[in-house]
Amino acid sequence: MAKSKNHTNHNQNRKAHRNGIKKPKRFRHESTLGMDSKFLKNQRFSKRHNLSTAKQRLRATERKAQKAKK
Repeated sequence: MAKSKNHTNHNQNRKAHRNGIKKPKRFRHESTLGMDSKFLKNQRFSKRHNLSTAKQRLRATERKAQKAKK
């Protein structure tokens, strides 16, 4: 009895490139469905307690002023 063929990749590359291999579309906000609930809860708390950009800048200028005094 002859040995049977185990594997071949013949023509697969050509078939894949006929319509072009496309990158997955990147969205601005990824869906959180199916994500770890513990991670999401922690993320919610961290977002709530983050400073706004304006307040961050203000705090940074205050710290620079304090360093300059020392």
